[in-house]
Amino acid sequence: MTTFSFDATKTDNSAMRVGIVCSRFNEFIVQALLDGAHRGLTKCGVDTKNVDVAWVPGAYEIPLAARTMATSGRYEILITLGAVIRGDTAHFEYVAGPCADGVARVQQDTGLPIGFAVLTTENIAQATERSGPGAGNKGEEAAIGAIETWHVLQAIRAPK
Repeated sequence: MTTFSFDATKTDNSAMRVGIVCSRFNEFIVQALLDGAHRGLTKCGVDTKNVDVAWVPGAYEIPLAARTMATSGRYEILITLGAVIRGDTAHFEYVAGPCADGVARVQQDTGLPIGFAVLTTENIAQATERSGPGAGNKGEEAAIGAIETWHVLQAIRAPK
């Protein structure tokens, strides 16, 4: 039996090319997620000059930008960052689900690992908790998770 498992902080990721897609809507939360993603990439040894960030208007536009980055051939991993906070209208259902489904489809169609940190919360307090500077920042978790997934896929694809 073969087991594929990697600690992204203990692998050489210095040359890894990373694309990040950020939603400008709820930018104060997304900026905190982006700060977390940068912390995660730094923990994993990714060179900051190999990281590109694309800002789109809202979470609904994230899948299209992610697909464009994924098919460009420029990146080993992607990270998607956004915050959809439930409000008084049905926008939550019309934005959050399609965003998640779209990003999942991009990942499945292209085989490129995508760290998903598009928060779907009931209120600003929950979003702030998940994007804070300490442990539990979902942007940081998404960055590290995407790198770990990339290493697992490389090991699976390697000839025996």
